[in-house]
Amino acid sequence: MNTSNLHIARRDPAIVMRLQRLGSLHQCRLSFMRVLTRRLAQENWQFSRPVFDIDANGVGHAVYTAQGPKRTYSLVAFAHDLPPDMRSDRVIATAWDATFTLFDGVPDADDIQRLSENVPLQEAGRVSEKEISVSRANRSVRLWAHFVDALASGQQPDQDKIDAVGYLMRTTAVYGSGKLGAMDREGIAGRDEMVVPFQAEMLSVFLTRAFVRDLVQHMANAKGGPDAVQLAPNIARQLGIGNSTGLGMAPFIINHPILFNNWIIAREEAIARIRSQKSATEAERKTFTNILQRSEASVDRWHSEHPIQIEKLKQLRADFATLGAYLEGGVLRDDYPWDKLMQWAGKELSIEGQEFVASLILEPYGDLVDGLAVCMADSNADAFAINGAMSAAQCRALIKKSFGWAFDIDWNAKENRARAWYVSEEKLEPRLGERFDEPIEDYEQPLAPARDAVAAHLDLASFDDDQPIAAFLLQHPEHRHTIRRAQMCGIAPYGEIHDNTICATVLPIDMLRAKLSFFGATHFDPRSDRWVRICMYAGAPYPEDLTDENADLWVYPEVTQ
Repeated sequence: MNTSNLHIARRDPAIVMRLQRLGSLHQCRLSFMRVLTRRLAQENWQFSRPVFDIDANGVGHAVYTAQGPKRTYSLVAFAHDLPPDMRSDRVIATAWDATFTLFDGVPDADDIQRLSENVPLQEAGRVSEKEISVSRANRSVRLWAHFVDALASGQQPDQDKIDAVGYLMRTTAVYGSGKLGAMDREGIAGRDEMVVPFQAEMLSVFLTRAFVRDLVQHMANAKGGPDAVQLAPNIARQLGIGNSTGLGMAPFIINHPILFNNWIIAREEAIARIRSQKSATEAERKTFTNILQRSEASVDRWHSEHPIQIEKLKQLRADFATLGAYLEGGVLRDDYPWDKLMQWAGKELSIEGQEFVASLILEPYGDLVDGLAVCMADSNADAFAINGAMSAAQCRALIKKSFGWAFDIDWNAKENRARAWYVSEEKLEPRLGERFDEPIEDYEQPLAPARDAVAAHLDLASFDDDQPIAAFLLQHPEHRHTIRRAQMCGIAPYGEIHDNTICATVLPIDMLRAKLSFFGATHFDPRSDRWVRICMYAGAPYPEDLTDENADLWVYPEVTQ
């Protein structure tokens, strides 16, 4: 690796923060699952399963422990015999195939009893500050039955069936940060292993995957007795944990502008650092081309029935061919090869392909990239407080700086405010309704920052420049959230989506994918414009197999040369 004095700037938020691009992001070295598995291996965490008390019907509980240098965490899993008519992925479901909590330490018998009375109930139960997260999962019914039947009869599961689904269970919720009485984020935020966002939740899912593998084997053994065989390790490793994510996640990146800014700016800084490298060594070029080949294999296994994603996958596969031909010209041996590659991609590839390349160029440079993960948490609590002494003129300027593009939108046109976000009392979930067809406007959530920014700027126009913004907000308290967001822009240039979130053509799945890509999810499969299925940890080593050698690049399937 050779560095130079040339510094390539981070990409402009006006480019990065468009929903079409955010909805094309891919996992990368900074994704939270990979950050976790690298740490677990580097620090030589030890894993055990002290309890596996589950009967022949698949009912009972198990405990999986992860012991680090300073602390131990335990996944407490409860397996249930769920009637088919009660199986639902909706947030309003009341029963699941399995329920979980991540316990801070090692639970004793009293803890297990308390948790057994509450965790299976999820929202209807209550946990304590000893618990860090609460989650639940449902089986992929057909694949689960196939695995049990095949293993019980002495056969390995069918590869085509595995490829079609990719997981035996999918989580329908993983709750943290004080949900249902669990520990607040502040309780773990200062721990080295939890500084990076969502590490507790990612650890919970990592251990859940081991439990699911063990449970399906247990069920096969119970059914087949001496005829049952062990699941082949290479097949087990292909399995991930599925996830169904709907509109409930979409408001997150709007409601947490500084946190989302920190995620985006870390990735953009990483990209800029790599683009600034004057040359690439032979080893760095080899790593990139190897990962590119493995990525192509991963994309070949990526399937969707949603028309938008079908078209994006078609473009992405074509992009691989175009990229391969370009690389044959020897561009990686040129000066500033990664900058040249990114500039070329911006002209020749689809947005999906551009962002794939942006993630891939980070892979040879862990020493330049991985340390940025600790910058991704939101440690700036003071930013939420409005600076009431700031002048009205300054606030007007900040609104223009953050939302200048929004002033080009005709907010009187119905198509530009066709939708309204609200929370359904019946479903207890965020919903996106039709403003002019449903009586929902009175219940609208503040999830249209662009529209609200223009409205606040208009009201500010008649306010004296030198007056403090506090005086303005006394008269117009409805603009508090807009002024707060505008003041945040100085420290969060990537905090705002540069698109209309209530127009007739908005695609909430773009917001879902943006967040899930930072988790490390792969194989996004939209089921509508409002919910998506993904896979987590497919290809990852199981806890007992985790090493420095396999803890990172597991996300890319190995290919036969």
